[in-house]
Amino acid sequence: MVSGKLALRHTAPWLLLALGSLPAGGGTGTATETLSATLTPVGALSAPATATLSKGLTSFQPFTATVPVNYQVRTTPTGSGAITLQVASDFSPTGGPTAASGALSYVCSGANLGTACSGTQTASTTTSTPVLTVPASACTGGGGSCSSQNPNSMSLTFTLIDSPVYPTGTYSANITFTISAM
Repeated sequence: MVSGKLALRHTAPWLLLALGSLPAGGGTGTATETLSATLTPVGALSAPATATLSKGLTSFQPFTATVPVNYQVRTTPTGSGAITLQVASDFSPTGGPTAASGALSYVCSGANLGTACSGTQTASTTTSTPVLTVPASACTGGGGSCSSQNPNSMSLTFTLIDSPVYPTGTYSANITFTISAM
């Protein structure tokens, strides 16, 4: 209890000194602050975690699946952007179709910002293949010089060859999409 009184005695004179430093009648002041932000190129994308390739009614007709891709992007006045894909792990189990043999292809369509890939692309296990290119000074959302869509979207239609030499079974592969912006 004694220590509490001592603390109060030491605090009270300091408080009086702080209050005594205010100008009589109040006062005003101004301060200027400069805020800066560096906006960098950016890209983000999403696609469903899984897609099922469906078979047509005719024997040995290719399997197909349409996959939506949503993306957001901002490029610099002198840069560009792109979306690519690569087969990260080929179809398994072994003995069935393989992307490495050229059995998987795709067509891009419906991009509402940028230019979708042209024609049929053959998916690869060794190199990235084109999906979309985005020009300089492009951006998602906001209207004006930017796309009014947020997110932007497009579709890929995959085709997998069905050959009579493939054994029956369920086969799956993993595909990795990559977006870049400069």
